[in-house]
Amino acid sequence: MLTPQTVDRVVSAALEEDAPWGDLTSRAFLPDGADARAELVAREPGVFSGGEVFAAAFRLTDPAVVVETRVADGAAFASGAVLAAVAGPARAVLTAERVALNFVQRMSGIATLTSRYVAQVSHTAARIVDTRKTTPGLRAFERHAVRSGGGANHRFSLSDAVMAKDNHLAVLTAGTAESDYATALTAALRAGAARLPHTVHVEVEVDRVEQIEPVLAGGARTVMLDNFSLHDLRRGVELIAGRAIVEASGGVTLETVRAIAETGVDVISVGALTHSAAALDLGLDVVVGG
Repeated sequence: MLTPQTVDRVVSAALEEDAPWGDLTSRAFLPDGADARAELVAREPGVFSGGEVFAAAFRLTDPAVVVETRVADGAAFASGAVLAAVAGPARAVLTAERVALNFVQRMSGIATLTSRYVAQVSHTAARIVDTRKTTPGLRAFERHAVRSGGGANHRFSLSDAVMAKDNHLAVLTAGTAESDYATALTAALRAGAARLPHTVHVEVEVDRVEQIEPVLAGGARTVMLDNFSLHDLRRGVELIAGRAIVEASGGVTLETVRAIAETGVDVISVGALTHSAAALDLGLDVVVGG
């Protein structure tokens, strides 16, 4: 997912946005030939993610800048830890600084938050996964950060897996009488599945227990129980009884995720991992005399 091509494309766009005509301050005040050494320092504890992206910001600004990452993606660190060292032409180091920090702070924040969710469910078999609620253009970066934190990824895009959500089902069953709803839903799902290659995994979202049997009959291999109470999650797991993967979603927080996992669901999708993670407090400090 985090390919070199993706990293270079996204980081180049960020550098262009931040310095479209160069770094006016560095050109005016820093002398030709000046070098600088700097360290990426943690101001708070967390889990690291984005080392490759951090390095790319400096490399794409000036290949003469050397970046040495001191910790691997996925590694936990304490406040005060030196996570990376940067050395090279001072103008390039300071030009790339903000973009490099923006990415690594964002990615490490996501990894850190994800690790907290994973810790809450570690005594169960449930997996913590992300959603498509990502920053436009940064999905590969944010999805990588989730994995750094010990989480897993849901479908990457609309193109690589099928998920029939509540609005899809509403369109499919529009005008259907309540007495015919279950039959119509099963038939509509079977018709859609027949148009797909046999290799495509079909997931269907339900928002009430009564939809589970028609959805299973329609061929769903994963059933998402959306905004179910704990009582209904347990009922859903019992009804599905291993016939499909059971995913819980909707309003999951650090305070509720443990109890959700203990209902026996297989997967818990958490939009907050990417849409609500706070950037971690990391700083790039120039080493005086470096």
